[in-house]
Amino acid sequence: MGDQAEKLREIMQNQHDSLKNSNSLKNNNSLKNNNSLGNDSFTNHYVRRNTRIIAVSSGKGGVGKTNIAINLALAYAQLGKKVVVMDADLGLANVNVVLGIIPRYNLYHLIRKQKKMSEIIQDTNYGIKIVAGASGFSKIANLSDDERKNIISELSELSLADILIIDTGAGVSNNVLSFIAASDDALIVTTPEPTAITDAYGIIKIIATEIDNINIGLKLIVNKVKTVTEGKRVAERVINIAGQFLNLKIDYLGSIYDDILVHTSVVRQKPFLLVDPKSKASICIKHIAGRLENIEYKEGSGISGFLKKLFTKK
Repeated sequence: MGDQAEKLREIMQNQHDSLKNSNSLKNNNSLKNNNSLGNDSFTNHYVRRNTRIIAVSSGKGGVGKTNIAINLALAYAQLGKKVVVMDADLGLANVNVVLGIIPRYNLYHLIRKQKKMSEIIQDTNYGIKIVAGASGFSKIANLSDDERKNIISELSELSLADILIIDTGAGVSNNVLSFIAASDDALIVTTPEPTAITDAYGIIKIIATEIDNINIGLKLIVNKVKTVTEGKRVAERVINIAGQFLNLKIDYLGSIYDDILVHTSVVRQKPFLLVDPKSKASICIKHIAGRLENIEYKEGSGISGFLKKLFTKK
């Protein structure tokens, strides 16, 4: 696991170095001819820092992992970042389903070496790009080491992104652990349900014991909470147990309210951050993006709030 993580970071760095060298010798047209992420502003904009790779995972399904990955990507895009979401749930992929997109190609074609990464990247109408996973192919849900290494090598094609969010499958397969090991940050999603809490600790324990030389930022998100206090209580429970028995530091990123809007947006196949940017769930996801970037998110009060403050006597 450690070797694959080092390999990914090395090839992403090499890709950036090669871009720097080409930029010093050529004008911006050289980037337009580079088809890594398509001929648009995504490639024409040179990234001045390494791509940050964030894996979003969970111990069990049904906790809202994919929804969080997509809406977090949109929150990053609203911060001016170039973002790619890769659906690495190789057996039951659904990033494209949540977005209402039918991709022509997906990771199945990459794994079978029928297409390159640059050929399966999909534009969206939301300011982000996606790499669709594959559903209904049980064989690719359990990749060989060579197949996993091939995917990791192809990830260098995404090095022009500021942020690469990898939506892993739920559970603790070798595929999931490989993507987590190769990431800069691993966001573990859980809910207040006892089974979800147990499974979240389970995946954290396996990460601690199976991944050599852990050099990733492990972070916890508690989804579907009724109150902020409930989220903190769940997080403290997981973090304290992990610290006590695994000697592992986990950061609490925050919670997301159990908002009816989330269900509505899934049915509409449109991210909740766009359906209602001021909803409870949307504000929560913006706060989480802010914490990841070490900036403070502050919701504006709008024109009405401005006028109220302006004419209210002190």
